[in-house]
Amino acid sequence: MNDEGRRLDELLAAREKHLGKALSIAHGQPLHIVRGEMQYLFADDGTRYLDLVNNVCHVGHANPRVVAAGANQMALLNTNTRYVYPGLTDYLERLAATLPEPLSVGFLVNSGSEANELALRLARCHTGVRDVVVVEGAYHGNTGQLVDLSPYKFRGPGGAGEPEPWVHVMPLPDVYRGGNRDFVSEAIEVIEQAESETGIGALLIESMLSCGGQIPLPAGYLAPVFESVRAAGGVCIADEVQVGFGRVGDDMWAFTEHDVIPDIVTMGKPIGNGHPMAAVFTTPEIASSFEEMEFFCTFGGNPVSCATGMAVLDEIEDRDLMGRARDLGGRFIEGLRELQLRHPIIGDVRGRGLFLGFEMVRDPDTLEPAADEAQALVDFMRDRGVLMSTDGPLHNVIKIKPPMVLNEEDVEITLSLLDEGLTSL
Repeated sequence: MNDEGRRLDELLAAREKHLGKALSIAHGQPLHIVRGEMQYLFADDGTRYLDLVNNVCHVGHANPRVVAAGANQMALLNTNTRYVYPGLTDYLERLAATLPEPLSVGFLVNSGSEANELALRLARCHTGVRDVVVVEGAYHGNTGQLVDLSPYKFRGPGGAGEPEPWVHVMPLPDVYRGGNRDFVSEAIEVIEQAESETGIGALLIESMLSCGGQIPLPAGYLAPVFESVRAAGGVCIADEVQVGFGRVGDDMWAFTEHDVIPDIVTMGKPIGNGHPMAAVFTTPEIASSFEEMEFFCTFGGNPVSCATGMAVLDEIEDRDLMGRARDLGGRFIEGLRELQLRHPIIGDVRGRGLFLGFEMVRDPDTLEPAADEAQALVDFMRDRGVLMSTDGPLHNVIKIKPPMVLNEEDVEITLSLLDEGLTSL
């Protein structure tokens, strides 16, 4: 056995001993990754993998500008927000400038889960109502409360199956599988029923549905749903943790496509390019409802995090990564639809920018999910140096949400390999 094999065996043995079994290994087999460089990951044996699933390292693995910003600030000062320093207010001002009025008051925390937890606290302080409306298939974080309100978790393995009394679930607005269903009316029915029984504190919804299967919200859906929630006395929270920061290509935030302004916006994952940070933005009115109990986050908004976040925004702007997402996402969509014509197992192609998915079905009429085939295609791609993964409630959607520094050659290689893999199925 070579050194790499022994080393991998040692690592796996240590994981077996010290890591909880609830934590799985990605990509179907252990990959001993030792280095990242922009859109690529490198294994200990030298294999280079094109990473098409990591929407955390938004501006590239080990992006030099981001690394330098964090390291330089760490060598100078790292403290907390009880002190005054320009990095904090400069960063908050810059984030606020990307949002529509009146979303001008920000809170900095450490993860998307913390951001969504804080958003719920803000909503409940403002409305005085605990109950929350969510979408079927949604996932909003790993804390106990967020697991309890995420159908992706409580209806999944190990979950309770049914929601807590304070959680109200709207149907998944999946146009591909839903046919001519009136998803707006169905959502409003849930909202009105919840209002009559308990009242509504908040709607928590992703601007594009991730774990639900990379599903864009239907045109004309979000505005009347927001209106219904507000009429019931609730506030509207847009979860942009996965889709924000220009990933959709045309806009910094995915909710803007729907001509709505949320009451609260949560941000995470790409905000720090892998550095643990997140944010919540809301209106002055809602923020004022939260002032009675002091809020403090030990690490949220520290100088290193603010410097890191600023460097991410610099990279998005200077490299025109929104434009890149728009153009390369358009080529991906075009190429996937060409593959769909040749391979009927691709039932649907969807998404925007570099937040894409394609659903695999065994029968175009019955829409029988091709989950095994989807996993086989993911394994085929992995063995050829391209990392992808499945998602969705039926585990038959292959998602594409890579670092935004992808290039044209990466897209063409991926489409060619997908054609080869689909042919082999």
